[in-house]
Amino acid sequence: MVYLDNAATSWPKPESVYQTMDRFLREKGGNPGHGSHSLAESARQTVDEARILTARFLNASDAERIVFTLNCTDSINMGLKGLLKPGDHVIISNLEHNAVIRPLSKLGRQGIGITRVSSSEITGSAFAEDIEKAINSKTRLILINHASNVNGCIQPVVEIGQIARRHNLLFMVDAAQSAGHIPIDVQAGNIDLLAFSAHKGTLGPPGVGILYIGLRVDLDTTREGGTGSFSESEEQPDQLPHRFESGTLNTVGIAGLGAGLKFVREQGQENISAHEHILMKILKEELQKIPGVTVFNAGDESMQLPVISFNISGYTPGEVGAILDQAFDIKVRTGLHCSPEAHRSLGTFPSGTVRLSPGYFNTSEEMEKTIHAIMKIVGQ
Repeated sequence: MVYLDNAATSWPKPESVYQTMDRFLREKGGNPGHGSHSLAESARQTVDEARILTARFLNASDAERIVFTLNCTDSINMGLKGLLKPGDHVIISNLEHNAVIRPLSKLGRQGIGITRVSSSEITGSAFAEDIEKAINSKTRLILINHASNVNGCIQPVVEIGQIARRHNLLFMVDAAQSAGHIPIDVQAGNIDLLAFSAHKGTLGPPGVGILYIGLRVDLDTTREGGTGSFSESEEQPDQLPHRFESGTLNTVGIAGLGAGLKFVREQGQENISAHEHILMKILKEELQKIPGVTVFNAGDESMQLPVISFNISGYTPGEVGAILDQAFDIKVRTGLHCSPEAHRSLGTFPSGTVRLSPGYFNTSEEMEKTIHAIMKIVGQ
């Protein structure tokens, strides 16, 4: 089997992630912060360690500004709905995922203004100067995905962060695709809110999201409940991270996140990225040689994650995916990838594309096998 759907969720996981999660459930399965006995304390220490590892991973100034959530979508919802009020204005790109579009669609009906900036046909990403031109007197937030899950293009978040700070606006980054693949520095990038999930580039399990909340942000809560702290009060505590972590955390998943972050640090993020780019280059160069295949990606490979979208003339993406799966045991993603506006900009709406997303555990031999399978589909 060849697994090429790492942009949806990374697989397989490092052995250390499996072992850490198994050991946690067997030896440390208490409820963190909701008891003083040894198992609860062991669980709390595991969560605290993962929080510190995440803060270092993002260069956050304070580990308490790392909030654990259900997933990246949950983090984005918490950021948007806890921040924006009727009359506010938000700027986004047309490459955003439905994790951004759908909550903003609801907020738009509640009086939030939304401007979508088009992506470039040349670079595949939005231009920072176009985002700056979209700012008006009601603009409160700029929200950009760090990299597209459709064409893999890396957006100029550092430049956009400078624009946001210059205009005294808040800046939020959806790092679902980028975290673990390219370095992220929330301080150097002037990032006020950042969301990602454990299960993609950081090689952890599903069911854990991360929301970084910067010093300039005052978020309202979207849910309240028991936090294991300040239990004498009927009001939700103000202190981070407790304010946003009501109920029992996915502690075994957080343990897996910690193990994934350690693995990324030990392997070296630059080494992981270099390997993935080699695989991406093989796919991109070979696909472009096949008659009838159209590739939709950034012109500059240095500004692209290992995400390749393509279509084959005469076949729907779903047909190609089914053939690759059933005839060649190659697992890919097809369709709109929950990013319909990105596909409209590429001219691939409504059928979408076939997406290949190699990861750290893939090999060049698997890329060659995939290319040969695609050549057979087109009759070569």
